[in-house]
Amino acid sequence: MSHFISVAELQNQLGKVVVFDCRFNLGNKSQGYEQYRSGHIPGAYYLDLEKDLSSPVAQHGGRHPLPDTEVFAKKMRDCGVHQHTQIVVYDDSRMAYAARAWWLLRYLGHTHILILDGGFSAWNNAGNQLDRREPGIKNGNFKASIRADQILSRDDILKDDGKLLLIDSREAKRYRGEEEPIDPVAGHIPGAINYFWQEATNEQGFIKPVNEQQARWKELPNDKSLLVYCGSGVTACVNLLSLELSGLDAKLYPGSWSDWCSYEQA
Repeated sequence: MSHFISVAELQNQLGKVVVFDCRFNLGNKSQGYEQYRSGHIPGAYYLDLEKDLSSPVAQHGGRHPLPDTEVFAKKMRDCGVHQHTQIVVYDDSRMAYAARAWWLLRYLGHTHILILDGGFSAWNNAGNQLDRREPGIKNGNFKASIRADQILSRDDILKDDGKLLLIDSREAKRYRGEEEPIDPVAGHIPGAINYFWQEATNEQGFIKPVNEQQARWKELPNDKSLLVYCGSGVTACVNLLSLELSGLDAKLYPGSWSDWCSYEQA
């Protein structure tokens, strides 16, 4: 199964695929949409991490709970997505937000989705055309079909009898609890190991070759079920992508550390 599309390939597919711009900045939450308005890949719709790819924050559930299924499905239909539509997603953050969209669509049963390798920067650096117009509402027939076996919850972790191996995707100093710039409690889920999500891509935002992805995970035991988390279930999706490229199955803990530590505060 292919997971990526190159800039050159996307140039030839414009008009035949539905493109989503997923740029976002956790430190400036309007920046992604402002960048989109300033110029995006022609025909692209915008998906906001917090308005489209997440549902409202509650006491528990983390900073980016999974979106309401029907609300998200309507968004897809309004963007002209049908059951067999080829979707392309991109960002400019080493796939952090594009991978969330990639994972979410697959979780909801849509498998025809590719990530633009190198993201918006690769498109722009190639001198390709940009557009400032927003596409109009269309009439797709997208219907969600939830793959519930792709996620686990805090309760599932608490009930685990040693079969799970948790992978923390945050940078090492947050994993170790030395620094926590976002969540109110520092540390990690007991027993978790650390694989920083940015190791899946290079500094230009291109995915590393499959052999390098496989080398990342070569020390993992083969008798455990893998469960991946991060701060809020977003950048963990890059590790899920890396694991899949390596031929390894893994699930997501959507609430991640921000859900877990909310119970420590309760």
